[in-house]
Amino acid sequence: MMSEAFDTAVAQDAPDPRLGRRAPEVLDEFQRRERHPEFRVDLERIRFSPYFSRLSAVTQVISQTGAGLAVHNRLTHSVKVSAVARAIAVQVSHDRGAQGRVVAQLGGCDPVVAQAAAAAHDLGHPPFGHLGEQTLDRLAKDRFGLSEGFEGNAQTFRIITRLDEHDRAGTGLNLTAAVRAAVLKYPWLRRHGRDGAGGPQTPRGLKPSSPGGGANKFSVYALDLADMQDARQAYPAIGEYQQTVECAVMDIADDIAYSLHDLDDFYRAGLLNQATISSEFRAWRRERAELAQLDPTELRIAERTPGRSLELLWRRLADKDPWIADEDAFTEAVSRVNEDVVEGLLSVPFDGSLLAERSLSQFTSAWINRLQHSVTVSAEPPVRSGHVSLSTAAWHEVAVLKFLHQRFILERPDLAVYQRGQASVLERLVDGFAAWLDDPHDVRRAPRRLLDLVDLAGEDHDRLRRDHPELVDAEGPDLRVRATGRGIIDYVAALTDAQAMHLDAMINGGSERLWEGSQGL
Repeated sequence: MMSEAFDTAVAQDAPDPRLGRRAPEVLDEFQRRERHPEFRVDLERIRFSPYFSRLSAVTQVISQTGAGLAVHNRLTHSVKVSAVARAIAVQVSHDRGAQGRVVAQLGGCDPVVAQAAAAAHDLGHPPFGHLGEQTLDRLAKDRFGLSEGFEGNAQTFRIITRLDEHDRAGTGLNLTAAVRAAVLKYPWLRRHGRDGAGGPQTPRGLKPSSPGGGANKFSVYALDLADMQDARQAYPAIGEYQQTVECAVMDIADDIAYSLHDLDDFYRAGLLNQATISSEFRAWRRERAELAQLDPTELRIAERTPGRSLELLWRRLADKDPWIADEDAFTEAVSRVNEDVVEGLLSVPFDGSLLAERSLSQFTSAWINRLQHSVTVSAEPPVRSGHVSLSTAAWHEVAVLKFLHQRFILERPDLAVYQRGQASVLERLVDGFAAWLDDPHDVRRAPRRLLDLVDLAGEDHDRLRRDHPELVDAEGPDLRVRATGRGIIDYVAALTDAQAMHLDAMINGGSERLWEGSQGL
């Protein structure tokens, strides 16, 4: 349906706003031979970006040096999210029934746009995974008075629209409105988070991270607001806080890939203790009636007792998402994950054999295939959902799959110790570069890219003050300090894990590997 509408618009010479770029471009003869070439150009432009290549050396959850080369990084994750997103988009865009008509009315679902958004969705992730994101957010606020702090999704949008330049200054990669809009998982500013907001009537991510702290998740800094508004204008049928159809597809694909590929990593690395996990699942199923009667405080105090964590998961789902949370569906999801994963996959330790590889591949393929075919389309979705969403059964299954690594990996004390060390690396880098730029006698020798990024941030802050003075924090530090801070954060966030470690050693006088380490500058 969508492709038919697109072709009709082209045949009638009607401009398609989804194809709009900030700066007009003319495709060459060979590009024009392909169907919908504008979107293919965007996809390849993202894939050829150095920011995309960098993802091969950025942590997903645990670093490759800590768990072997089989572990996913942000690049392999993005490639697989792209594959899942394309499969879902093809399914949705080829629907010839009521769902297909809804998709066409909302602006369509081009598989290449979904692929491009998936390829781009993690570009803004800094070194050291989510730990790095939290650290840079705190440093941006505390060191430089940047009220918006740092957010990986907003950084992604800043990269494709401002920091990563294709062939001209000031337009970023100059992507189409369709792809820019498809990257906006949380299409609002941090300041749009409302005090006290939360629960089932608040869009997912808009809940404040702290009292007065603004939205927990957001996809654009105020500096880049004009680009968001330009992209979203191409989709008049999409609500203010809703994702485009292609964005919703990308978001679902990310959830599916994240829930299964991290499980793949931890299973290979031998980090999932089958006996401990099995005890959690057995206890919850055996003691469901008793656990349901416990006070939430009692549950949290005894959270490490088998069965309690699963009960807390169910209560969080029921509290946040009553529009879809269903006790029977949750119980069935627990049973399915227990049978396929806990008592199935994890019952045989991964030993690197060909048989083990085949078994893991078959398990992952079967789950991905089923989940990516478990999507529905809605013209008026609940506020915490998207126009494309997982079915009730699949939604609960993904939640339980995520629970496995959130409960049994991310809360491990050894991982916490390692991550605290990584956080200190980022702190030293930010402080070191800030001191360097404050040194009038040596600032000229600072890395050229760092100086360029500070200049860009200065231009952006000047433009924001001129065009949207209401978005400028009058009580914060002066614009020079903010521009310097944003430039430093932009610079450090673009490092790989290894570059961050090398630069930390160099800037703090702990390395004699001068020329090798300087490649990170």
